[in-house]
Amino acid sequence: MDMMTQNQDAWLEAVLAIEDLEDGEFDAELVRQMQQRRHSTESRLVRFSTPTFKEYESSELQSCGKNSFPAFSITAAGCALMCDHCEAKILEPMIPAIKPEILERKVRDLVEREDLQGFLLSGGSNKRNEINYSRFYPVIERLKRDFPHLRVAIHTALTDEAGAKEMEAAGVDTAMLDVIGSEETIRDVYHLNRPVEDFERTLEAICATSMQVSPHIVIGLHYGKILGEENALDIIARHNCQALVLVVIMPFYAKPGTFVTPSTGDVGRIFMAAREKLPDRQVLLGCARPPGMHKRVTDAYAVMAGLDGIAFPADGAVSVANAIGRPFHQAHACCSIKLGQGLSEGLATLSTSSCAA
Repeated sequence: MDMMTQNQDAWLEAVLAIEDLEDGEFDAELVRQMQQRRHSTESRLVRFSTPTFKEYESSELQSCGKNSFPAFSITAAGCALMCDHCEAKILEPMIPAIKPEILERKVRDLVEREDLQGFLLSGGSNKRNEINYSRFYPVIERLKRDFPHLRVAIHTALTDEAGAKEMEAAGVDTAMLDVIGSEETIRDVYHLNRPVEDFERTLEAICATSMQVSPHIVIGLHYGKILGEENALDIIARHNCQALVLVVIMPFYAKPGTFVTPSTGDVGRIFMAAREKLPDRQVLLGCARPPGMHKRVTDAYAVMAGLDGIAFPADGAVSVANAIGRPFHQAHACCSIKLGQGLSEGLATLSTSSCAA
């Protein structure tokens, strides 16, 4: 038995010794539980993703400096649902491409000028939480024909079997869907009159295709409370998807006073539950989460819980990986797009930060 295992607070002591985390508040019992599970998580490669659809700075990782994986919105900043947690603000940093010809022109230009490797296609929903991508599929087909290396990810919103097959036929590589486990949250936060079953049916439809599927769960979506996340995890565990992306609610997107920030401890417990319920799949921490020390502590929990990837990691995340002995590397792509690496594949060559672009 090594000293790290003998000392049940070894991880907590190691993390608090990291300068970027010395002022962070950690749940000691939660860290102990994560340490006790270290033998099932320590060999997993953690990928620090730094896609270029928003600016990023870290003292531990370098920016690639290329527009290698941008996000496009087919509705610009428009969204009919205007959910309480977002109010369409998450669309604002995306590149507007409201017509197929605009998308095609911009993508081709980026391929020529900046060696574009792929892109995310998104947009605002209609009042049924659907996004009509059909007129953009011929563009995707042409782009995939002319640039076979391009990887295309898409936010599906709610769809059916026919819609999923249409995405697949166009050449979409990765399908993403927010899975909500509480009908109260769907009604109150999303202003949507559709049951939880519709989210599971969409997941089932896209999982029946050849696309890689990475559902998302927004932790604290119900005004900052934990409600439905465990049910969403159970839904995802029932279907054959390649990865789960977890994000954390960011109250500053919403009307003042409507949301609270979930505690980092609550977030960390969802990380651990996700790792336990999906032991053989990629579990990733996506872009959206509260900033500042909250983000630093959240990202430390993500590393300790055994998550497989972190988008835009906070200062201290790399040091946590080093402190607990987890191998890591850096990738300049959306965290959902670069899936399928084996747990031990490339550990010798990717055990330190590297630019993949």
